[in-house]
Amino acid sequence: MSLYESIDLPGNKYTMSKPAKIEKEKLTAADWERGALELIAEEGVNAVAVEGLAKRMGITKGSFYWHFSNRQALIEQSLLRWQEHDERNLQVLWKNIDDPRERLILFFRRSSQVNQLTHDVYAALCFAADHPLVGPVLAAVAKRRLAYLTQAFVELNMPAKEAASRAMLTYAAYVGYLQLLEQQQAPEPDGADFDPYLEHIINTLIPAA
Repeated sequence: MSLYESIDLPGNKYTMSKPAKIEKEKLTAADWERGALELIAEEGVNAVAVEGLAKRMGITKGSFYWHFSNRQALIEQSLLRWQEHDERNLQVLWKNIDDPRERLILFFRRSSQVNQLTHDVYAALCFAADHPLVGPVLAAVAKRRLAYLTQAFVELNMPAKEAASRAMLTYAAYVGYLQLLEQQQAPEPDGADFDPYLEHIINTLIPAA
């Protein structure tokens, strides 16, 4: 099973469950990267430390150096994997759904699946946008997502400039929801207020068919 196959299952929290002892040769770089991403999602980028992460995973920190030269290398590679996963998700979404309006609606609906690691990591990164390793990743992800959103609005017959502006507004609503949710100031996905909120966002930002 790959790094993310078990992470995106709705309702499946991503806490690692591993034996107390793991042989060094059986521990992969992906295991360390997954552990780092889980820690970033829960406590932020600055919480990632080799010794603490090893203890959390139930292993010795010595095995870390089989795969990474230092903490920075771990964070860089973990964020790269997260970024690649986000890109694959977008490609699957855009390739498998022909209707541009349905793609846009699903973009918002996916943001409600807050137990997914990809969203929790993103929310944590937004609070660390000034971190030298985080800023470039957020910029690259935003550029790619905005391009996909703009394309969808163009397919809905919007002029290019209007489509780009609507994409920016749509993305701002998505990011804002995740950040407000972290502060407990937005409707919870399983709460009674969420569906009306989501319907209002969809009707406001996405042109009717």
